[in-house]
Amino acid sequence: MTFEAERRALQRVVAVAGLVPVLGGLYGVLFGQAGLGGGSVDISTDSHLRYLSGLLLGIGLLFWSTIPAIESRTSLFRFLTMVVALGGLARLLGLWLTGVPSLTMLAALGMELVVTPLLCLWQIRVANRAGEHAPPARSGP
Repeated sequence: MTFEAERRALQRVVAVAGLVPVLGGLYGVLFGQAGLGGGSVDISTDSHLRYLSGLLLGIGLLFWSTIPAIESRTSLFRFLTMVVALGGLARLLGLWLTGVPSLTMLAALGMELVVTPLLCLWQIRVANRAGEHAPPARSGP
């Protein structure tokens, strides 16, 4: 696969994968705890869920912001991956402490601890290949 083809493929995959945090975050912001179903809504829990959903939305938007020049956004991509993986580790701890959550939450865990780190490794590969394809630096006057 040529560098340009791989770069475009990564851009497309990040665009699609970014739908998960953007739509999930937006849903949580708009519907809060009531969006999860169940009975009564605790105002503090609802507030906290909406706040965390706003962070999730922001993470997705930041991932999308890397798409146009994805080969040069390695630092931001790594930072966002670290944030997502830390959240995934917290979710994994919750699984161990309180039990197995819904299938939706398990899918989120897979995105956090598998898909996002793999995308980060792919972004690093594309960034390294971009360096190989950069025009040579000019020397002299």
